Amino acid sequence: MDSEDFEGIRSVVRDFVRTTVVPVENDIDERDEVPTEIREAAKRMGLFGFALPEAYGGLGLSMEAESRIVIELGYTTPALRSMFGTNNGIAGHVLMEGGTSGQKEEWLPRLASGDAVASFALTEADAGSDPSGMTTRAVPDGNEWVINGAKRYITNAPLADVFMVFARTDPVARASRGISTFLVPRGTPGLSVGQRDHKMGQFGAWTADVNLDDVRVPASALVGEEAGQNTGWATAMRCLAHGRIHIAALCVGMAERLVDESVEYARTRKQSGRPIAGFQLIQGLIADSVTEFQAGRSLVLASARAFDDGSDRKVGPSTAMYFCSEMVGRVADRAVQIHGGAGYMRGVAVERFFRDARLFRIYEGTSQIQQVIIARHVIGDAVDG
Repeated sequence: MDSEDFEGIRSVVRDFVRTTVVPVENDIDERDEVPTEIREAAKRMGLFGFALPEAYGGLGLSMEAESRIVIELGYTTPALRSMFGTNNGIAGHVLMEGGTSGQKEEWLPRLASGDAVASFALTEADAGSDPSGMTTRAVPDGNEWVINGAKRYITNAPLADVFMVFARTDPVARASRGISTFLVPRGTPGLSVGQRDHKMGQFGAWTADVNLDDVRVPASALVGEEAGQNTGWATAMRCLAHGRIHIAALCVGMAERLVDESVEYARTRKQSGRPIAGFQLIQGLIADSVTEFQAGRSLVLASARAFDDGSDRKVGPSTAMYFCSEMVGRVADRAVQIHGGAGYMRGVAVERFFRDARLFRIYEGTSQIQQVIIARHVIGDAVDG
């Protein structure tokens, strides 16, 4: 895709976000649901597959191009991006990274078109970033696998047509080994999805528990060619590295919106007979937010370029995720402060974004996990010494 074609796509996405989605943000938040017409429009625009290969019906965007699109998506409620985020991100990339040709041909075109939604079923009550507590097990039985376990906080689980389920296939292997991934379609006997989680924020982006009770899947459901051998966990880590730049870009888009909301409010809100934008302490808050927003954007794009050329697919994604998820929280906090009492009221955009932003420091690896990843790669063997 040449730059002119890409800019055309980005312009369409930008217009869609700002003229169609932004006006209904409060409704999405209050109803905890993205309207059907927005979902269908996203399908027509190819948003369910912008990061999936062209050969399977996606747009095949590079990491840098994807980041630029996600920055545009971040300008509105994160429920929009979440609707198709797992297809483009951690779930779709399981197939791209580890799937067989048959698995890719069966599922990737459906994910790219939005005809199917995928979920990444990794997290458990006692296992997330650290796999040592994973209790979900898959046991071979003839030409089938039998899966038992429970997953928690699974994005898009109430809507998913297929689950990428991570399970331990070698119970005696060390923590990160002996884990495999299975394709489990919705409706498979023994698979059930719990009630939607009632979260602090990000309403309209649904998560739920997923339970697996003697779920039987054929041998062909195993992602890749063989069980264990660290393939499942290694695949998950590669998918998460991609996803961390994606989420960092989303945080940048949200920070841009928060800056715009802060500037507009400061220009129009009057105190002592003049706009509060005239007060230097307000100017300082805005200056700090603009600086951090621009730093985050630069870091995301630099990390995306390094991801694309293969020079850094470990430290870069973690630095982008760590900085940008923390940054957007600070920008949101300043935005509420600039709005004063109005910023604490439901129905005001910065109040909603303040709640929405908090989650970014937790999922796809907490800030503390990102710190550990960064430090271990920079320091090397001395970490354990």
